[in-house]
Amino acid sequence: MLNYKLPFLPERQDKPRETGLAMVMDKGLSVEEAKNLVSVAGHLIDFMKLGFGTSIITNNLKEKIKVYRDAGINVYFGGTLFEAFVIRNIFNDYKKYTSDFGVNAVEVSDGSMSMNHDKKCEYISELAKDYIVVSEVGSKDSVVEISNDEWISQMDTELQAGSFKVIAEARESGTVGIYSSDGKANTSLINDISHKVPLDKIIWEAPKKTQQVWFIKHFGANVNIGNVAPNEIISLETLRLGLRGDTFMEFLPDYLKD
Repeated sequence: MLNYKLPFLPERQDKPRETGLAMVMDKGLSVEEAKNLVSVAGHLIDFMKLGFGTSIITNNLKEKIKVYRDAGINVYFGGTLFEAFVIRNIFNDYKKYTSDFGVNAVEVSDGSMSMNHDKKCEYISELAKDYIVVSEVGSKDSVVEISNDEWISQMDTELQAGSFKVIAEARESGTVGIYSSDGKANTSLINDISHKVPLDKIIWEAPKKTQQVWFIKHFGANVNIGNVAPNEIISLETLRLGLRGDTFMEFLPDYLKD
């Protein structure tokens, strides 16, 4: 949806789409803020993550979820909440919770707790019967080391288990997982993953503008990007289209760059 179609903009699919996805993190927006966000940028948001355990303490939760769902946005609770139920051995309560509040997607992760990977894949397969499943690979603890081969293996098996997309962990800080502590991309890890796992199946968490720019320059306008702040979703789209200085020259033909 463009107010004016400039020449030489990269092609972007309309929703629902398989590539060029944007996952936004809601860490506690009000219903009215959700309505305002949808009014200006709902067409750009594919997934809305109600971050970590915020849904447990958010007032008017059903009403807010309905605002997003009515706008064609897939909604899920942060993976940390899934883990909070699992570690307490009340997975069935988690399924009831997701059903009661009307989300249509779930995140399966093990970033905050230790979980047998076969068991994680069982959770994915079970939830995939009723929900769009996105699963997250990588630890939220920077001390935990996962080899490149293990990242790839876990992503592959989780996709086979029923995940719609796999998320490459970075936290909302963008300083762990696929990034170093200073927020710079771990190019070796990212390149290894992208050579072995279908690119359209990966959502790269990239909360910082510099990280979003890196992925767009590296993989193109239709790379899947996650953990975007609500007030940055339109800015992200301008980066994808070359309508911001950081990517201004990226999609122009050479003869216009002279």
